[in-house]
Amino acid sequence: MILNILRWILTLILAVFAGKAMQKLKMPAILGWLIAGMALGPHALNLLPQKLLDTTLYQTVIIWMQCSFGLMLGTELVWRRVKKYGRALMITTLTQSLGTFLFVSAMFAILFVFMHIPIYLAFAFGGIALATAPAPALAIVQEFHTKGPVTSTLLPMAVLDDIVGIAVFFTVDSCIARAVSGGALPLYMIPVMIFLPILIGICTGLVTGKILKQSHDKKSTLAILLIGVTATAAIGLLFNKLVFTTITLNYMLMGVSFSATFSNMADDETLNHITAWYNNILSVSLVTAIVDLGAPLDYHLIIGAGVTTFLYIASRAFGKYFGARIGATATHMSKTVQKYLGLTLLPHSGVSLVFTGIICATLQASRPDLASLVKGTIAAAAVINEIIAVFAARKGFQLAGEMHKA
Repeated sequence: MILNILRWILTLILAVFAGKAMQKLKMPAILGWLIAGMALGPHALNLLPQKLLDTTLYQTVIIWMQCSFGLMLGTELVWRRVKKYGRALMITTLTQSLGTFLFVSAMFAILFVFMHIPIYLAFAFGGIALATAPAPALAIVQEFHTKGPVTSTLLPMAVLDDIVGIAVFFTVDSCIARAVSGGALPLYMIPVMIFLPILIGICTGLVTGKILKQSHDKKSTLAILLIGVTATAAIGLLFNKLVFTTITLNYMLMGVSFSATFSNMADDETLNHITAWYNNILSVSLVTAIVDLGAPLDYHLIIGAGVTTFLYIASRAFGKYFGARIGATATHMSKTVQKYLGLTLLPHSGVSLVFTGIICATLQASRPDLASLVKGTIAAAAVINEIIAVFAARKGFQLAGEMHKA
């Protein structure tokens, strides 16, 4: 166990150096973290072996980190700041997320007609495609200190996007499960998947917010936040282990609602102090989370990528970019948001791999051939798309003129 922990620590240290090397090349550090995860993971140098990734300790730490970096999103969901975007934010979220779902599903439906594959599988790809992985974009926001309309729109949208993604994906998964007669997630569980993590976060956030009002120094504030994050993650873990056996509640959504709750209870000056003091912990959380995204990715899959992989990447990018542009234009958001928001929504791998595992489990018993098709397509797309998406997200912030503005 001690050896495994040392290997993990060494992996993270090497990832940090890889990130700094990327910065020297004028590239985002997150790209170095992601590549380090792949290179040092079980499919390459194996410094971070699969047996370590499967340990309870590793999974528990990753859960805590997911709750932790949820703070960066939650602290942006302050009602007095978000309300000016209210209607426009909701409409644009729906156009880009549902637009992506419909476009990707339509493209795969056309392909599957010619390949004689059941059409319902097209909706599986659409359901996997619509959600956004916020961690890569957040890492770029933090590294390059971005500030402006695109940044202010992206951060709350990433949360709303995940909520829409959960609702649509589990509806699709339930319908596919019925189609292949392999059992189904009850429809009443879909709102549970969305609202229970939010409720857990609100409860712990209310308690934390009240305690934070009594704290005015850095050490006590950080101690309260760390206890709050730990309590939120622990409650979520208990629900997932003891109550639910077929679903997993979203830990990042818990962290987001936790931090959004206490953020709305604090004034702007206090909130600025909290986010500044927590920044170093957030940085460690982001590096750990990105390395965890990269570790399961098999770079060999790039070589074997086929037509379904490239169709998935292209159709998802089209849906995200133009869906965001249509929504932002229709609601008269700023020109930079209309033009460049879609580029910052392309990162995807973490969410896609989680959703892929669920869909493959649904298909495995009755249609293992379809499960293999989904797994191979998305695994290859995760490797290729994430590298492209990091560059695209950075370019989006750069073209919007928001780099180094914070």
